Amino acid sequence: MSQHQAAIVQALPLHAVYLSFDLQENVSQSAVRKALQQLQTLADGERLVIGIGASLAGFLQASIPGLREFSGIAGSKVRLPATPAALWCWLREDERGELLHQQIRLQQALAGAFVLQQKTDAFKYAGGRDLSGYEDGTENPQGDEALAVAIAADGSSYVAIQQWEHRFDRLQAMPQAEQDDMIGRRKDDNEELDDAPESAHVKRTAQENFEPEAFVMRRSMPWSDGANGGLYFVAFATSYAAFEAQLRRMSGAEDGMTDALFQFTQPQTGSYFWCPPLLSGKADLRLLGVS
Repeated sequence: MSQHQAAIVQALPLHAVYLSFDLQENVSQSAVRKALQQLQTLADGERLVIGIGASLAGFLQASIPGLREFSGIAGSKVRLPATPAALWCWLREDERGELLHQQIRLQQALAGAFVLQQKTDAFKYAGGRDLSGYEDGTENPQGDEALAVAIAADGSSYVAIQQWEHRFDRLQAMPQAEQDDMIGRRKDDNEELDDAPESAHVKRTAQENFEPEAFVMRRSMPWSDGANGGLYFVAFATSYAAFEAQLRRMSGAEDGMTDALFQFTQPQTGSYFWCPPLLSGKADLRLLGVS
């Protein structure tokens, strides 16, 4: 019986690495399927969550309903980069050394067919806060509701990825009250502000205020690279519709008003992937011709 990748709804780890891969030039379908067979044994859905990109499915002449590339939002008032990849991997550990060993095993398994596009180191900060100091994922669904939002009937899921880079100098230049108005919550106690401006992030993305409602399961984590950092945004759902509804409103494409969040942070990437279910404890890749 198919099962979902459990980490999609589990608590966040202390440490993580997000890896995106492209296909090697002139690689054969047989080499790709062989690499995916090796990946299957590592992708347990808890320590390693995987997502399949539309380019990989297309290369293997596989049809995955609902899977497509992120191509931005028509009418957006802000830059929303589209950075497709063939394969996405979320490595999760509570010990940094184990994360390194897991990454080595993964890259060895994929070496014959895939090339690393991007590597992002992430971590849990201040009990689950963004590097801005504000709590992240406050409105996430819980329990059975989380499963209903994030997991399709066959155990698969669809994930939207955006790596946001913060301008800490801009944030630090804002008075605390202005920061709270930008987010729509108080930083110190996470209470929502009744009188927050309409551009506040909380108001722009209130999941219950869309028609239909736009709920996603956020599994975002802070990232850093030297003195740079931000939030690696990850949203799981049964389609991309809820994510796009939120992003359409955030970007000003819906009503011309952009989310105040763009005052200090901007997305640097944007990708869609399909996360396969598990079968007998390993990734079920039969739709790709891998068994």
